[in-house]
Amino acid sequence: MTPTQLKSLAALLYPSIGTTPEYFEEKYPPRNLPEGAKVTRFAPSPTGFVHFGGMFPSTVSERLAHQSGGVFFLRIEDTDSKREVDGAEENIIKSYNSLGIMFDEGVTLNGETGAYGHYRQSDRKQIYQTYAKKLIEEGKAYPCFCAPEQLDAVREEQEKNKELPGYYGKYAVCRELTYEQIAGNINAGKSFVLRLRSTGDPDNKIKFTDLVKGNLELTENNIDHILLKSDGMPSYHFAHAVDDHLMRTTHVVRGEEWLPSLPYHIQIFAALGFRLPKYLHISQLMRMENGAKKKLSKRDNCAALSYYNTAGYPAATVREYVMTLLNSNFEDWRRANPAADINDFPFSIKKMSGSGCLFDFDKLNDVSKNVISRMSAHDVYVLLTEWAKENDPDYYALLTRDSEYAESILSIGRGGAKPRKDLTTWADAKQYMNLFYDELFGIQDMIPEKYDKNDVMNALQKFILTYNYEDVQSAWFEKIKDISESLGYASDMKEYKQNPEAFKGNVGDISMFIRVAVTGKLNSPDMYEVMRILGYNTVINRIKKFIKIL
Repeated sequence: MTPTQLKSLAALLYPSIGTTPEYFEEKYPPRNLPEGAKVTRFAPSPTGFVHFGGMFPSTVSERLAHQSGGVFFLRIEDTDSKREVDGAEENIIKSYNSLGIMFDEGVTLNGETGAYGHYRQSDRKQIYQTYAKKLIEEGKAYPCFCAPEQLDAVREEQEKNKELPGYYGKYAVCRELTYEQIAGNINAGKSFVLRLRSTGDPDNKIKFTDLVKGNLELTENNIDHILLKSDGMPSYHFAHAVDDHLMRTTHVVRGEEWLPSLPYHIQIFAALGFRLPKYLHISQLMRMENGAKKKLSKRDNCAALSYYNTAGYPAATVREYVMTLLNSNFEDWRRANPAADINDFPFSIKKMSGSGCLFDFDKLNDVSKNVISRMSAHDVYVLLTEWAKENDPDYYALLTRDSEYAESILSIGRGGAKPRKDLTTWADAKQYMNLFYDELFGIQDMIPEKYDKNDVMNALQKFILTYNYEDVQSAWFEKIKDISESLGYASDMKEYKQNPEAFKGNVGDISMFIRVAVTGKLNSPDMYEVMRILGYNTVINRIKKFIKIL
């Protein structure tokens, strides 16, 4: 077609579009940012639950932007209304906010913020059609009137011939329609999609440098993919190119499953005359199943971000665990900087693995124990009660009945060079704290049968007679040592180890008798601190009740 015909064709196909690309280029100018500042985005589709795998591109994008003084924004890619799930957008925003992934611009629960919106693709239809119209005028795009049945027949023939599936070559029957033929179809009310007129050759290779994968050789795209659908809304591929350009995105972080689409994306950017952003394709998250690596799928419980909140993992745990998978040197940094904010970690693309990361629950739990152990008792209490309010209302009522009492429990063994690591998740706290609440208390462990019941009873009765709530810890323990000696148990562990046959047992055994009677467990936090929190009457009453069941 002649330039005049192409211009007429563009007006015929999209008559309501009067805006020009120049208008939007002026409306969304290059950002005024420091040199080297990166502009990144997280652009999920509201089509279901929030996947754990989304933490990888969002974390990398957030770090690249904020470590460089740049901008990180949230764009909602909702051009496929048929797949959209009610409440999914709100779930996305809440999930990432709760995990401390903070956006500078984009969609929020209270509308949009930022000068480069709209940030929902469904609100940007005019922009896409404006740039599509320009491609038509330049002969780079054309309308396709093929019905679904025709396309199905093409696909069947290609499969039969073992050819590359797609709309190209002899199969692209609408590619060379004349202006008159197109006008006739439009006047007849036929619906159409707009396709890119590909200039690619599958015999040619593109050399490309990915910031994670390194140097790549990719086969050129020769398929005339859809740019705009029959309802005028864009395909993901076209929309992301226009949006990333106008929002001035410098770095695109996404999963490696998008690599096959990269030649097409390069082609779209070139056709539009846009500068290509830098790409980082992240390896897929894997898990072990029956001794083999398998992609983490939506069927796995741990795939949903909501799982971690329900299971009681702190948001800080999820962020730290993701960082251990993203950067190989993060754990060394954390050991050297146990109290530092995670945002102080110098995240580096160079430390990212080009191969798949392996999801490991044991590793996640270790990270979580360390994260919780570093928190103050007050922070633990606040986060624990928030979790309990949503997931265990009865437990929440106990915790909030006396906040000072609950915090005193959580403060045991907290702080210092080697803090206790009793909690892996907030769900563990109820079992850990049950000995401090009569409503939850019960005898869970019994004293092993090898011990003489008379010794157990005598030890407990002697403790009742000598226990003084005002005793400092050293005086308290001296009394337990005295009880040990009176019953033929060694009060000195060194002496016991040198000559165990000379004693019935040792002071540790006597302490264990008292521990089980007071806490109901063979293992518990520091006994002196436990008794200080429980109070004199509770300690004595529990020991008396335990004696009765011996």
